[in-house]
Amino acid sequence: MKILIVDDHAIVRDGLRRMLATVQAVEVVEAANGRDALALARQERPDLVILDLNLPGLGGLELISRLLLDDRSRRILVLSMHAEPLYAARALDAGAIGYLSKNASPDELLEAVRRVAAGGRYVEADIAQAMAVGGGAAGEPIRRLSTRDLEILRLLAAGKSLAEIAEALGVGYKTVANTCTQIKTKLGLSRTADLVRFSIEMGVS
Repeated sequence: MKILIVDDHAIVRDGLRRMLATVQAVEVVEAANGRDALALARQERPDLVILDLNLPGLGGLELISRLLLDDRSRRILVLSMHAEPLYAARALDAGAIGYLSKNASPDELLEAVRRVAAGGRYVEADIAQAMAVGGGAAGEPIRRLSTRDLEILRLLAAGKSLAEIAEALGVGYKTVANTCTQIKTKLGLSRTADLVRFSIEMGVS
């Protein structure tokens, strides 16, 4: 089984590589950002992708969408610092079939890898329970936003200009500007500065 690890922290990639070495017949390849991950996925055709949501440039949610554009059958497990059910819901909506926080135990991670690699779904127990009892309910404003909307908010919160966001996403400036206008309409906001403030307050990072 070939596994692609996507995380911008070398120490995390090394730890995952060591952990996965305990699984028989596993080959690991690594990427530190979304663009390298896309190129490696096309070249190496991994059986499983383990990725973080917080990546420089191309974020994790957008990366999930692009990986699946290339191959709808691709199996993706998110391993994120975010334990909130909202992030898990967004990742699963984008097409991931597994979600773990970085607080998960090594045993749970390996179980998630086995299950997702076999085509099953896996969500960390505590997060799944929170989702089941209504965490990240659809009434929250942020739940009205698409994956692309959230990615643009993330980049705005990181201090990126609209031109820089367009370059990072590989779309035109007008597309980003129009999407920002649509996001403001969805959220009842009037200025781009309000979007930045909203994204910071809601923890979109």
